Amino acid sequence: MRLPSLDSILLASTDPARLRDWYAAALDPEENADVDGYLVLKFGHFHLLIDSRADISDKNPEPGRMVLNFDVADARAVVARFETLGVSWLTELEDRHGSLFATAIDPDGNYVQIIELSEEHRAAM
Repeated sequence: MRLPSLDSILLASTDPARLRDWYAAALDPEENADVDGYLVLKFGHFHLLIDSRADISDKNPEPGRMVLNFDVADARAVVARFETLGVSWLTELEDRHGSLFATAIDPDGNYVQIIELSEEHRAAM
């Protein structure tokens, strides 16, 4: 029997096109497509699906419940790209024992964490 694997997450928005455009500009996904009505961004083996929902508010009232973590090769370059988009930061770029972390807030109020792990931290995982 094949074990389950986490392949995607559905991120609901009152303005999915705006949110998709923001993620595409901020993180340059491998794929950016409209598939069966879903806006789909592919990052590595993971898919971020963005869709419209009528039962949510414009801003996420509890963004700490789920944080989207993006493993990046150059956190400083990604942070600079975010800066060009006028991003708000929950936590600015910081060094945590050799690994770099920053947490941005997307247009819907969700937390987006940028992580550049040191080789030591990566080996320990």
